[in-house]
Amino acid sequence: MKFRPCIDLHQGKVKQIVGSTLDDGRPDSLKTNFVAEKPASWFAGLYRADQLTGGHIIKLGPGNDEAAISALSAWPGGLQIGGGITAENAAFWLAQGASHVIVTSHVFTDGMINRDRLADLVRRIGKERLVLDLSCRRKGEMYYIVTDRWKKFTEVAITAEVLDDLSRSCSEFLIHAADVEGKCAGVEVELIELLGRLSPVPTTYAGGIRHLEDLVLLRDKGGGRLDFTVGSALDIFGGSLMTYREAVAFGR
Repeated sequence: MKFRPCIDLHQGKVKQIVGSTLDDGRPDSLKTNFVAEKPASWFAGLYRADQLTGGHIIKLGPGNDEAAISALSAWPGGLQIGGGITAENAAFWLAQGASHVIVTSHVFTDGMINRDRLADLVRRIGKERLVLDLSCRRKGEMYYIVTDRWKKFTEVAITAEVLDDLSRSCSEFLIHAADVEGKCAGVEVELIELLGRLSPVPTTYAGGIRHLEDLVLLRDKGGGRLDFTVGSALDIFGGSLMTYREAVAFGR
């Protein structure tokens, strides 16, 4: 169970945003928990100093490429990158120093898995460099993968069959519990239990983590099989519920 740090970029700045409020069509609806004064490269340098691998940069919309490249240069091979990644630009981001690319909307189109695009990605960069973002929201009794800033439900549910199928084309899963992302209001226990039982590849959980008790819950309910990301709760992102050092120590 590893701590996977994050750098979320919006309009070129490191921010912590309540994920469900991110809507390009309604910028007035955006709820921001934190805007960093320090650049993305500073956070990448911090993670490098602590030898934290497998963290991710997420580009939330346009205007983030320069900041993303600076962060990748500060920790080459140490960070993954997602946000607008396609088969056409994936190799570019790997060449900038990303260890992996993270893909969601390019693969999940029209509510389904786009098999042709997924196969093309694997052909171009190899499954070992590909992370699939299966961020999801609950609908009824199941969790469904969501796209387009977590606004659009697909018809693809998080099931044993789907996880097994997709694991054949990637090396890891990144899964934000989108309903609780950025709210510091507790984790999605049922999703954690589901992933702990069923995920066949390394999986990083994000969403709602507040304090060390949540990390213990994540470890116990997930059978110690899930890595974790903490955002708004951390002191380096303006939070007061958990220190960065506590997260690092727990996830060593």
